[in-house]
Amino acid sequence: MLSIFYRKDGQVYDTRDMEFLKELQVSDVLWIDMFDVEGEEKRAVEAFLGTRLQTRAQAEEIESSSRFSETDTVIFANTNFVIPGPDEYSLETVSFILTESVLTTIREVPLRSFVELQRRIEAFPKNYPNGYVVFSNILEQRVDLDADMIELMNKDIEQYSKKVNLGEDISEEFLIDINQLQENMMLVRENIVDKQRVISSMLKSDIFPRELMERLQVSLKDISSLINHTNFSFERLEYLQNTVMAIINLDQNKIMKIFTLVSLLLMPPTLVTGFFGMNVFGTVLEDHPWVIWPVVALLLIVPVVVIIFIFKRRKML
Repeated sequence: MLSIFYRKDGQVYDTRDMEFLKELQVSDVLWIDMFDVEGEEKRAVEAFLGTRLQTRAQAEEIESSSRFSETDTVIFANTNFVIPGPDEYSLETVSFILTESVLTTIREVPLRSFVELQRRIEAFPKNYPNGYVVFSNILEQRVDLDADMIELMNKDIEQYSKKVNLGEDISEEFLIDINQLQENMMLVRENIVDKQRVISSMLKSDIFPRELMERLQVSLKDISSLINHTNFSFERLEYLQNTVMAIINLDQNKIMKIFTLVSLLLMPPTLVTGFFGMNVFGTVLEDHPWVIWPVVALLLIVPVVVIIFIFKRRKML
């Protein structure tokens, strides 16, 4: 889907008609948003801008030269956007091309931040005079959304901590949930660091307007604070994970302690019953039952009582 935002009579309008590009001048266009476009639409935009657009493979490369590059008239920037899921988060690469104050974005997934910004542009067109301002707003909005995601994940960490403090049942699934939260936090941090690289490169650009550099520097400071926040969240998750593992080990030790106690309690009765069950004592048991049976009972009961007393004395029960 191709969305073209252009100016006319002081207002900003949008169209999805690819042929409409032939009637527009580059100076009239503010933003071209390419969402899962086909080859024909991409070639039309390339012809309109007079430059080649990056492929998805080029956009997803991790080399710094692929994440940001510029020529005398064009800026190419690629950065990851976090896509929250029910359980797992994912990263999607979005390409930005700035050509003569026109912003072109290439993406494969729907992004709520883009939809909200498009509505805002149509409602307040004077606040978005060129594509550079639109690009700055997208970065600022994404940094705010990343901050919101980190805040939500910290609330999940607090909920997990409360469960541990209240002594609720801690199962294997609970540990898996903590591990998944760690993975999601790593993706968010990777996404934030990726934006930090792009903005740092943009601050060195010879094309990007000087008057917008201050806004990028503010975004860079916000990103630095978010990185510190994610580091703190990682420490909390690691501490929580260690606590859960310690609790699981204690529970396992209690179970082993119970098995040990039961085994010790059964050993003396087993020995006594085996000893007196031999045929050699058959005559004695028949001639003196009133003496033998109390002795057998004492031999069965006394070791059990002694073992329980020793365990309690050493606070093992």
